[in-house]
Amino acid sequence: MPEQKTLKRAAADKRAGKSASTQAGEFVKEQVDKVRAGKHGVRSAKQAIAIGLSEARRAGVAVKSPKKGTTSEATRKKAGKDSAAGQHKSTARKSASTESAAKRSRASTNALKRESTAGASPAAMSKQAKSAAARRPAASRSAAAKKAAATKGAAGRSAAAKKAAQTRASRAHH
Repeated sequence: MPEQKTLKRAAADKRAGKSASTQAGEFVKEQVDKVRAGKHGVRSAKQAIAIGLSEARRAGVAVKSPKKGTTSEATRKKAGKDSAAGQHKSTARKSASTESAAKRSRASTNALKRESTAGASPAAMSKQAKSAAARRPAASRSAAAKKAAATKGAAGRSAAAKKAAQTRASRAHH
């Protein structure tokens, strides 16, 4: 279940007219933070992102299902179900008996303690982002960069240029 602050941030993004992927990014970020805090376990960065996207769809964010050929039929089916679930307001679920719920909670807490947080480490997230970008054609990446620069505004562009110059300078010293 996503936290209230995540739902609020996603709603604010929607009001600001930001894209569905930006809105979904809030849920992915929450998932990554949960893994890093040890509240959740994932085997890879891809899994953390998938869980975040699933939560976003269930919260009503209009994230598209993955294209045919890129993922399995089961994944697309799950995405469709998540999107459908996000269309109607949820009703309260039945809870299990208290002792079995406590036992289950304890078991999952112990299992999470054994789970690694490496799947959502900054290095893992960076590697995933780079490999995902590499799968896209150059024209698509270029168009995204142009769009990003255009929406930044003058002050933002100036700050980005200064940061890029600083990075270039620091890499030149090595």
